Amino acid sequence: MNKNNYALIMAGGVGSRFWPVSRTSYPKQFLDVLGTGKSLIQNTFERFKKILPVENIYILTNENYFHLVKEQLPELTDNQIIGEPIMRNTAPCIAYGCYKIQKTNPKAQVVVAPSDHLILDTENFISVINQTLSAAEQNDCLITLGIKPSRPDTGYGYIQYENEILSKNIHKVKTFTEKPSLEIAQTFLASGDFLWNSGIFIWSVNAIINAFDLYLPEMSEIFREGKNAYNTDTEKEFIQSAFQRCTNISIDYGIMEKAENVYVMPADFGWSDLGTWSSVYELAEKDYVGNAVINPEKVIMYNSSNCMVNVPKEKLVILNGLHDFIVVESNNTLMICPRDQEQHVKQVVADVKHKFGNQYI
Repeated sequence: MNKNNYALIMAGGVGSRFWPVSRTSYPKQFLDVLGTGKSLIQNTFERFKKILPVENIYILTNENYFHLVKEQLPELTDNQIIGEPIMRNTAPCIAYGCYKIQKTNPKAQVVVAPSDHLILDTENFISVINQTLSAAEQNDCLITLGIKPSRPDTGYGYIQYENEILSKNIHKVKTFTEKPSLEIAQTFLASGDFLWNSGIFIWSVNAIINAFDLYLPEMSEIFREGKNAYNTDTEKEFIQSAFQRCTNISIDYGIMEKAENVYVMPADFGWSDLGTWSSVYELAEKDYVGNAVINPEKVIMYNSSNCMVNVPKEKLVILNGLHDFIVVESNNTLMICPRDQEQHVKQVVADVKHKFGNQYI
């Protein structure tokens, strides 16, 4: 393993689209949403252990989740759990992590990856990450992984790439497009040169910090001020002040869509961002009429098909005459809704919060 290779695993989100199973106090990255016996963050950590030294794996999370990370990933030291005092989107937390790693090792290459994605083909994933880390070590570049699309999905951002290559199968990025309409997504799929944006990035710490200097100079200056604080007892105090001064902006919008040295590697390793209950349904094991039941021990279904069911193991649940529905229960909350209307879950969460406060959120 290359001791100059590091990982920043992003685990700060609240996973509101998986409500009521995912709560602010215990969000989806800490849950076993597919019934595998391990949480999403544990599976992500296990993948990176096969690529990097354990001591080079850092978790970017909300400081409120520090003890959840510690509980689920006991191999990590406290210094490897990077707590954000407030949510400010992905650019500030990535800047923080990369400045912290740069102080430890100015020769570092870093993979930035979400904690809550599914990767089915681990061997291929490892090969892709190693290839891109090697390219990042040898070139001044910012690399993202693009997933070969299997359908015209409107839930993903798209990356268009050019024929120009950095090295084997790593292409210059031409355009980024946020979630398109179905018609545009169909055009993208037909063209053959568009990929889904996976949200996985690879670069050297020097390349990304240079990009912050160019495209987000005020943010870069904020974190540069902490050079003497990183990995010391004064780091937490500095970060409390730093995040208050940062704008709320994503790394995609702040840097990747603007930089000239952005490349993408097309990849196919059984990826899903597990962003919705429907994405879990697509991946879960189903019975002969299409029902996916995560904890099936005490669930009995009559005349029901194509349902996504996730209920407590100890709860006896009888479903009769239900087709194409999501049925989820957790934390004294039951939600039943048509699968094709799950995009309204965020609004439901907002309405519940307005009516009942944070008790059920």
